[in-house]
Amino acid sequence: MKKAFVLIVLFVLPIVAYLFFASGIHNFGQLPIITENISDVSAVDSAVTFKDKITILGFLGNNVDFKKGNALNLNQKIYKDFHKFDDFQFVMMMPKGTETNVETLKKELSELVEIDKWKFVFGDPNQIQFIFSSLKTDLKLDENYSTPYVFIIDKDSALRGRNQDEEHETIYGFDATSVAELTNKMIDDVRILLAEYRRALKKNNKIEKSDG
Repeated sequence: MKKAFVLIVLFVLPIVAYLFFASGIHNFGQLPIITENISDVSAVDSAVTFKDKITILGFLGNNVDFKKGNALNLNQKIYKDFHKFDDFQFVMMMPKGTETNVETLKKELSELVEIDKWKFVFGDPNQIQFIFSSLKTDLKLDENYSTPYVFIIDKDSALRGRNQDEEHETIYGFDATSVAELTNKMIDDVRILLAEYRRALKKNNKIEKSDG
């Protein structure tokens, strides 16, 4: 019995503690605000806005075929699980002239799931750089106005990320070329943000009922 007790203390309790605290992060944590007041995409396309939306923002650039794998990864690992939330959307900033290639990409994306919340916004290089620069990250767009990284923007047009990751670095965005990063990091952060808004909604509903 003593040996069994020792084994439980050494091996089982640490696992239980880890699961408890990991669950606490997702149930009660908040995703840090990295940059406030991101320039609204409505400045480029009046039909699309960050306001009151949870947005996954990406920059696919001129070479759509080259970045197609990134879009498919995001569609499979992130969009498919969250697109049914009313306030959720994907916004991809695209250089003007890529419209035909984007239509081809949309057909491929739609083979997996309904893509009504994929928004493609076409702008000139200055407009694309303007939106990207407002994120205030340590990343850069390449010569095709693209980056493999995608960014989580909240309903108040603020960039959400991680102040300090396992490598003790600020995480501004997530590398869409890495399925592991999307699965192990980004999906968790989207869940945390959605849970944050659900808690706020429940709290507001309780206040309204008590006032009534």
